[in-house]
Amino acid sequence: MKEERLYTIGEVAEMLNLPISTLRYYDKEGLLITIERDSSSGVRKFNQQTLEALRLIECLKKSGMQIKAIKEFMYWCTLGSRTITKRKQMFIEQRKNIEREIAELEKALAMIKYKCWYYCEAEKDGDERRVKNISLEQMPSCIREAYEKAFLD
Repeated sequence: MKEERLYTIGEVAEMLNLPISTLRYYDKEGLLITIERDSSSGVRKFNQQTLEALRLIECLKKSGMQIKAIKEFMYWCTLGSRTITKRKQMFIEQRKNIEREIAELEKALAMIKYKCWYYCEAEKDGDERRVKNISLEQMPSCIREAYEKAFLD
């Protein structure tokens, strides 16, 4: 039987591009349920399951989830199949949050796109008079779409 590869905290930090202090914090907060420790030295050893958990933790953090909620999710994982519905619901809610945030960012991007075009036009003219009075029909279609998304949605 092949022995599972264990990684040091430094190796994991490098692999996942995370500070060692973050990994220690996650361990202290109880997020790394599958972490192993060397019995004589107490040195943390990370297995493949822990690496997957860390990737998920980072994903959830980037999606805006608070550590407290991530900790609750990790705890639910230890409870097995009886928490599948709770875990699924948590991901459904997080997906909705991300989709809302993406929609807001797309609207902001549309505003930026329109303003970049606006100021390029004003710069070419040497002032804003013409571009300030331009109608939607006179705008290039991609700029009109950006304007409508930014201002009319």
